[in-house]
Amino acid sequence: MVHATSIVELREHQGSNRDAPCVLVPTMGALHDGHASLIRQGALLARERGWGGGCIVSIFVNPTQFNDPADFERYPRTLDADLRLCQQAGANCVWTPHVTHIYPLGRTIEAPLLPRVAQAPGLEDAYRPGHFEGVCQVVARLFDLVKPKAAIFGEKDWQQLQVIRAMIAILMPGLEIVAGPTLREPDGLAMSSRNRFLSAEDRRRARAISLALCESNAAPDIDQAQANMRRVLASEQIELEYAVVRSEGTLEPGAGPWRALIAARVGSVRLIDNSPWRPSIQPRA
Repeated sequence: MVHATSIVELREHQGSNRDAPCVLVPTMGALHDGHASLIRQGALLARERGWGGGCIVSIFVNPTQFNDPADFERYPRTLDADLRLCQQAGANCVWTPHVTHIYPLGRTIEAPLLPRVAQAPGLEDAYRPGHFEGVCQVVARLFDLVKPKAAIFGEKDWQQLQVIRAMIAILMPGLEIVAGPTLREPDGLAMSSRNRFLSAEDRRRARAISLALCESNAAPDIDQAQANMRRVLASEQIELEYAVVRSEGTLEPGAGPWRALIAARVGSVRLIDNSPWRPSIQPRA
């Protein structure tokens, strides 16, 4: 596995394979088993399709997608462990660019025009103002520099996945966006780089988020599903931002298929999660 720290080193790795298709797994580091599953998925995809560029993992903590500077500063940096995980998961190259490689001094890197799913749902777009501008800005820049044929994103950040799909459909329609399933701890908590900040008691309480999603699927309609989620979270005194069921593509109220989505604070840690939702009572054919 190659560790490239600059655009020049990335190009050297790509070498004669620069025009060969590759898979990109964009990350911000602090990698865990959920990331490893995405890397394994990317490496397998490249092998199955005979793509000579293999699987490239980018590690870059993007400052433009943090609406809270303190959150950016405390985001964990664990490069040595990240590199080991990438190698074990089958990455061909890990690229760790400096901020000036992504945002060159004296040059403005414009954020793409945001699709509706980044602005209208009132979910992450409302609670993290400016977040999707930063996400679209950095993802478009990474794609421009690496030029992958496919990219892997996890389903845990469901709205982000839909935003990137919508953006790419306009900017780079030949690029395939592949979803990776959410990996969970044995008690159901979705794996996240933020979990390490939970106290022992908050870690216990946090499992209520996945339990709330399970309870949503016991409901016959959307209103009851949302009420079930709120009830479970309230039982652990978790500070709720949203617990909704939305159309899975637009993330607005409407026709199915649907997705149940939660954002909540457990102690000082903000966590998100989601799962497919359908009524527990299906209409007869």
